[in-house]
Amino acid sequence: MQKLAFLQRLLAFVSRAAVGVSFFALIAVVTIQIVTRTFGLPSPVWTEELSRYLLLYMVAFGIGLSLMTGELVNVDLLQETVPESVAWVMRLVATVLTGILGAVMILPAWRFTKIGSFQQSPSLRWPMDIIHASILVLSVLLCLFALLRVISMLAGVDDGRPQPVEDFE
Repeated sequence: MQKLAFLQRLLAFVSRAAVGVSFFALIAVVTIQIVTRTFGLPSPVWTEELSRYLLLYMVAFGIGLSLMTGELVNVDLLQETVPESVAWVMRLVATVLTGILGAVMILPAWRFTKIGSFQQSPSLRWPMDIIHASILVLSVLLCLFALLRVISMLAGVDDGRPQPVEDFE
């Protein structure tokens, strides 16, 4: 179980770092947009495109963290009205289904990413597979985080309730 906890912390750390880098880059790009528009300078066309791509990657890197902290859609009102054993089963089933959803999305996301290698982004001229890979990253991370939570729940070290961010440090 220590290996499982270490893997969860490592995955959370890498995801948090990737979200942070994506967010920092987004701040820089949006700052360029604001400064150039404020002072009447020509705003680079690529900033609009890059900000959208950075948002995609922020969501992709943050999806697993959202699952663990309860920031994805959650029906805790219903869970609070049933006995704890039923609520635990509900959380387990929801996590299993979330993991299945992530797993089912991996192959189509891979195909979508491969299609992008034949295309280029309009202003940056980057291969679109770099951009489309954000959906693949999202699918893999969602599946991994859900799988780790299911294993932790079945092992009795996690009750499936949202965990505070501090638990991942």
